[in-house]
Amino acid sequence: MTKLAINRLKERRPLDAESVDRFVARYGSPIVEGERATFLYRGEADEVHVRHRVVGLPDPLRMRRVGASDLWAVTTVLPVGSRVEYQVETVRGSTVVRFNDPLNPRLAHGPFGASSVCASEGYAVPEWALPDPEARAGEMVDLVVPSKALGRDQPVQVYLPARFQSAQRYPLLVVHDGGDYLAYAALRTVLDNLIHRLDMAPVVAAFLTPRDRLVEYANHAPHSRFVARELRPYLTERLPLREGPQGCCLMGASFGGIASLAAAVRYPDAVGSLLLQSASLVFTDIGHDHGGGPAFDPVVKFVNRFRAAPSAPVDRLFMSCGIYEPLITPNRSMAPVFRSAGMDVLSVEARDGHNWENWRDRLRDGLSWLFPGAQKFVYE
Repeated sequence: MTKLAINRLKERRPLDAESVDRFVARYGSPIVEGERATFLYRGEADEVHVRHRVVGLPDPLRMRRVGASDLWAVTTVLPVGSRVEYQVETVRGSTVVRFNDPLNPRLAHGPFGASSVCASEGYAVPEWALPDPEARAGEMVDLVVPSKALGRDQPVQVYLPARFQSAQRYPLLVVHDGGDYLAYAALRTVLDNLIHRLDMAPVVAAFLTPRDRLVEYANHAPHSRFVARELRPYLTERLPLREGPQGCCLMGASFGGIASLAAAVRYPDAVGSLLLQSASLVFTDIGHDHGGGPAFDPVVKFVNRFRAAPSAPVDRLFMSCGIYEPLITPNRSMAPVFRSAGMDVLSVEARDGHNWENWRDRLRDGLSWLFPGAQKFVYE
């Protein structure tokens, strides 16, 4: 068995600064070798950690100093096809600082900032998520929808597919956290590419951005009413959209998944399908201690009620989740509950966590299943 690069370095005599310089310049961080990933840090500190949110691995992962040098390292298991977001943490006396890995240029971005990315062997960014010069771009239109339910005018960004025709009827895709899906999951690019490649049928998409996310997305009746009884009729009056529940799909990630499911449960006559990504399907089997904090209280009550009396508010439900995130357990538990209620369910898992690039990477699975294009039928 070939020795890991860091172990070969540890055997070097003398282990001087020049040897460390050459090693770091050659490998950078992390070093991925088979199913092992070695994280590096260079600098003076009392302690150095890798901070992450991977269920099953110790957090933090404590680095060890390599010999008497200023290089720190820790090696962990990282199965093929994995993708992990992390940061480095240093401790000097009472000062604790967390930052992105200075030896790793690869970053993932989100609404709360950036994180470093470690991708194992077998992982690559899907090519259909990257800009394709041959794919004709859809058009983005800014609208403002007056809402009595929300008590305000609600800005909405609407995507019209390339070659949009007023004589054609389109399904409507309502995207919760739409601004984040556009900024961090490349959803506009994904729609352009999948429609261009005939992986999915053309859709009109409405991108929603909440004012108070933890309230409006946590099984909030006014938000559900806005989506079903205000947003959809408003758009139907102005755009050539399909009628009936089969003409509308709601999607969202995390709390956005709960907002989608809750709206469908309240208004099954308005929604025909769901696309849920790492939905916050937290529940309790006994008692009320769910560990999620007060923001999860209405979510847990909603999911508990659904589990006690499952229904089929839609015909088709796609769900995805990362196996490295805490929500994998409730998502796995809810899939058979959804099926038992009579819904057609496709559940997909990935070696990733609770983040926007994981959700981006699963978009083709969900969109091509819910809105199959001509190419999908060729291969099936």
